[in-house]
Amino acid sequence: MNKEGHVLNALLLGVGLGFILEPSGTVETLRTVVAVTIPVTLGALFPDVDTAFGKHRKTLHNLPILILFVVFPFVFGNLQYVWVGVLTHYVLDYFGSRRGIALFYPLSPTEYGFPSGVTTSSRFANAVTIVVTAVELAAAIAIVHYLPRYVDVAAYAAEMPHP
Repeated sequence: MNKEGHVLNALLLGVGLGFILEPSGTVETLRTVVAVTIPVTLGALFPDVDTAFGKHRKTLHNLPILILFVVFPFVFGNLQYVWVGVLTHYVLDYFGSRRGIALFYPLSPTEYGFPSGVTTSSRFANAVTIVVTAVELAAAIAIVHYLPRYVDVAAYAAEMPHP
């Protein structure tokens, strides 16, 4: 996907997540939207830094980098939503782009992608971005509002290390 698609995805996802996490429609919702959207957008743009060095869609588009961003908030106590942006970048490149990403780089340079992806210059790129974002938001709703009914999420959160 192109940078425009990643920014569109991150902004829509950030606003959607803000309302999912704080659905009251009050000033607190606006605060949550801002608190989520900015780090998600920064995270969504980060993997493309590898266009300036390394190999694009390999150097910063892989599972070890994602794991680093998921673990970072637990170790340092900040960047809580940046990993969401990195993850959504990968999801968009995997499902939305014909080329895909090298998930297991540096162990394997093989790029994986979903067969229905489009080229980054396709006139359908933004439509694909919106569809992928809608699926991501549906997954977020399921995780935030329905998963706790079946899994004691609070017990897992209590076991997590705090900085």
